[in-house]
This record gives sequence, structure tokens and C-alpha cells, in this order.
Amino acid sequence: MIRRIALGTLIAAAGFTAWLTLSPPAQAQAPQPPRKKRLLAIGQVKGFQHDALSDALGYMWKMGKESGQWDTYIRTDTQLLTKKKLTGNAKNIDYFDAVYFYTTGELDLDDEQKAALISFVKEEGKGFIGGHTAIDTNYQWPEYGEMVGGYFDRHPWNTFMAPIIVEDRDHPIMRHFPKEFTVLDEIYQARNQDRKNVRVLARLDETKLDMKNPNIRRTDSDFAVAWVKTYGKGRVFYSTFGHHDKSLDRPDIQKMFFEATRWAMKLVDGDATPRPRPAN
Repeated sequence: MIRRIALGTLIAAAGFTAWLTLSPPAQAQAPQPPRKKRLLAIGQVKGFQHDALSDALGYMWKMGKESGQWDTYIRTDTQLLTKKKLTGNAKNIDYFDAVYFYTTGELDLDDEQKAALISFVKEEGKGFIGGHTAIDTNYQWPEYGEMVGGYFDRHPWNTFMAPIIVEDRDHPIMRHFPKEFTVLDEIYQARNQDRKNVRVLARLDETKLDMKNPNIRRTDSDFAVAWVKTYGKGRVFYSTFGHHDKSLDRPDIQKMFFEATRWAMKLVDGDATPRPRPAN
């Protein structure tokens, strides 16, 4: 009797094992795609009215949408630049991975909002992308100027065919440009912009400029047109390009802002170490 029970147990066990082998294997959990990044694009105007504002904001939306890299939330106010809980389905700054400015003048920001933006980049390691006008804003907020890398100080040549030298073609933001090119644009002269604090990616070729222009303020003849820097744990990019649609419509300028946004969002790496002006 004991032997019969043992045999039955072995048969049952064998049957159970056979059933397991005939059962379809459990499906492996498919890896979840990474969350799409989120960009907050701010276009508040408290100073000069740039006709290219809609183009600048629109291109940031379009590039994110078409590439699938990020979703863009466009605002012409500063409501979302806060860590306070907002109502009505509004998202505060914690929802985003980077902020883009095409702004002028002293923006509507209280002390909490200013602290929120600085913390967003400096402590939380997120990104800031500055279009053309982003250094023509927040003059009364020195910490902002420190973060972005400088302030607007006239445009000596107004809109002209600007001769550009690309200094860092190894950087993903500039890799698609030739060593030298020209662009019809209004080039800002920056004050408080120092190569000790930023990595210049491109500059004007001063040998092709009218250096007798009375509006020139820089004494070093060094006119950066695009730079990157780290700010605490975060990444910052700025370029003077984009005064009007003639430059923003250029595919190479669009790609520059596309790659700059990816870099600021830490989707791609690129050196932001400050360095002296190269010899060539």
C-alpha cells in the first residue's frame, strides 16, 4: 500500500512537472520607454517687443514634437515658475526638465519664484536654455545674470551679415557647423561675460568687424555668440542668434537650439569646462 501511494505520488509529480513544461513561459516584462522630457518655454515681454517671439517659441515646440524628445509648454507669463502647488491643472516648475527664455525686461517674479528657478538649475541639476533676448532681462536680479552668464550691452552693428568662428566643433551643439560661416542677425554684445565662467562655443570674427564702432564696450574684442556653462548641478546654454525669423528659419540655427536643449536636459553630453580663447 505504501509503495502504491509512493508510485502515485511520483506519477502525480511527474504529471505536474510535465504540465509546467507544456505551459507557455511567462512573458518578460517589456522595458518601459523613458519618460519624454518637458520644456517650459517662457516668452514674457516687459521691454523691447521682438517680432520673432512667436517663431522662437514655436520652433522650440515644433522641434520637441517632431523629434519626440520633449513636450513644450508655452507661456507668456511666469505663473509656472514656482514651487507652490497650483490649481486648475497648472504645473509648477517641478514638472519640467528645462526652462527656455525668450524674454525682455524685469519679469513678473517674486522672491519665491526667483529662488525656485535658481534651485531648479543649481540644486536640482536641470537645464536652462537662453534664446537671443534671455540676457536682455532681469537686470535687477544679479543671480540671474550669474546663472545665464552675462547681460546685454548694446548691439554695435545692429542686424548685419555676422562673420562667425566656431571654436568648439567637438561639442554636440556645434558639431554640424563649419569652422566659419556668416548669418544675417543682430548680435548682442555682452557685459559680465567672462571666459573664466563659461565655455565659448562660437564668437564673432573681429578681424572682419568695424572695430571703430562707438557702441563697442568690450575692450578685449571678444564677442561670444554662443556659450555653455554649468551652474551648480545644472546646465546652461545661451546664444545671441534669433533676433528675427531670417536666422531662426535656418536649419543650422534650429539644430543648434535642438542640440542645446538635449544637452541642457542631459540627453547628450558635451564639455562645459571654461577655457581661454583658442589661438585659432
